[in-house]
Formats: sequence, structure tokens, C-alpha cells
Amino acid sequence: MFILIMLATLITVASMAYLVIYILINGIPYITPDLFAWKYTSENVSMLPALINTIIIVVFTLLLAVPIGIAAAVYLVEYSKRGSKLVKVIRVTTETLAGIPSIVFGLFGFLSFVLAFKWGYSLIAGVLTLAMMVLPTIIRTTEEALIAVPDMYREGSFGLGAGKLRTIFVIVIPAAVPGILSGVILAIGRIVGESAALIFTAGSVASVPALKGFFFSSTRTLAVHMYCLLSEGLYINQAYATAVILLVIVLIINWLSGIAAKKVGKE
Repeated sequence: MFILIMLATLITVASMAYLVIYILINGIPYITPDLFAWKYTSENVSMLPALINTIIIVVFTLLLAVPIGIAAAVYLVEYSKRGSKLVKVIRVTTETLAGIPSIVFGLFGFLSFVLAFKWGYSLIAGVLTLAMMVLPTIIRTTEEALIAVPDMYREGSFGLGAGKLRTIFVIVIPAAVPGILSGVILAIGRIVGESAALIFTAGSVASVPALKGFFFSSTRTLAVHMYCLLSEGLYINQAYATAVILLVIVLIINWLSGIAAKKVGKE
């Protein structure tokens, strides 16, 4: 059994190392200053607008999904009755939503936000669709993090005269921050790497949204940018360079989030 576990670990690590090395070898030689030009043209194939759009979409999606996800998890753990049928239904529904392919969310966002609400391909349509996608992950990870907080923390706080709300925000949630951050990291990774849902909702315009009509402008993230370059078949090398930047961004986010989680855990 030990040999099987080690073999599975070795295969996983080797596969990941192969993918990373393959992307770096094929992408690094083609990272040029033209790829970071402010405006995208067919000559420079700049990824900078897509990079800025990716950051914008990540920020607004997290601003929408994280508070709702944490609030839902707090209700499920702290306020609902343990063993409640409603809680069981919510958990099953959340887990089901977490397993739905992103293309289904994209089609739902297209039919709802793009067509029914008549927003067209827009930033807000993409943000709302991604928020629905990552919300189940944030809820489940936050819920497990809250459950892992020992009951003695709550009992000690109640014994000192603190109310339930104060106990939750001062004692329970800070103790669960490392687990909550892990859910946020997973959400960021899914947002950054998502393409199918955004093609149907945010569109593929390679420019930074203007301040006028900001939320209703069509945008293109790095993942969509890479997909468009590959689908055209004319900019394969630039697509590999984009993949390198995307990989570096994900690694930096995970590294910074890990440092933040460790710092909060020590405090």
C-alpha cells in the first residue's frame, strides 16, 4: 500500500513538473516587450489588456462571492440546527453546484445576463457568472474551516460574557482564516484559469474597459486571450508566452496567500 501511495505521488509530481517545464521551454523565448504594449494589435498581440482585465475580474468576483460565501457558511455552522434537513439539502446542492462544468455556468450566464437582462457581452455578466461558479467552493471550504474550530473557543468566549455575534467575528472566524484563505485561493485559481464561461458572457474584446460603461464593456482575460490565439492558429508562440505569464501569476498568488495564511495562523 505504501508503494502504491508513493507511486501515485510520484506520477502526480512528475506530470506537474513535465507540464510546467514544457510550458516554460516553449513560452519563455517568446516573451518580448511587444507582448506588454498598452493596446492590442494584430502585430504585437499584446497580453497586457488581458492581464489587467484578469485582475479586474478577480477583484470584483471575490468582492461579490467571498462575503456571501462566508455569510452562508456562518449560517450553516453557527446558526442552523445541527442535523437539520434544510442544512443537508443546502450542502448537497452546494456540492452539486461545485461539480457542474464551467460551460454550463457559461450557458446559464449567456441566457440570463447576456440575453434576458440584455447586458450583452460585458464585464458584469462575466463577474456574476464566475461568482456563481466559485461560490460553492468558498461556502464548503469556509464551512469545514468553521467546523474545525474547537467548541472550547466558543464556550470560553461565552463564559467571558461575549455574545454570539461577537464570538463569531472575534474568535471563530479569525481562527478559521487559514481554511477560509484556502477556499479563496482555489476560487482565484478557477477564476484566473477560466475561459469557457467567460467566452459566453464577458466576450473576447482585447482592450481595457473604459470608465464610461465600465461594467457593460466586453473584456478578455488571459485564459480567453490564450484560447483566442490558439484558435486562430497564427500566434502559437505568443500563446505559450501567455501561458507562462498565467502560470507565474497563479504561483505568485498561491505563494502570497500561503504566507498570509501562515502569518494569520501564528497571530
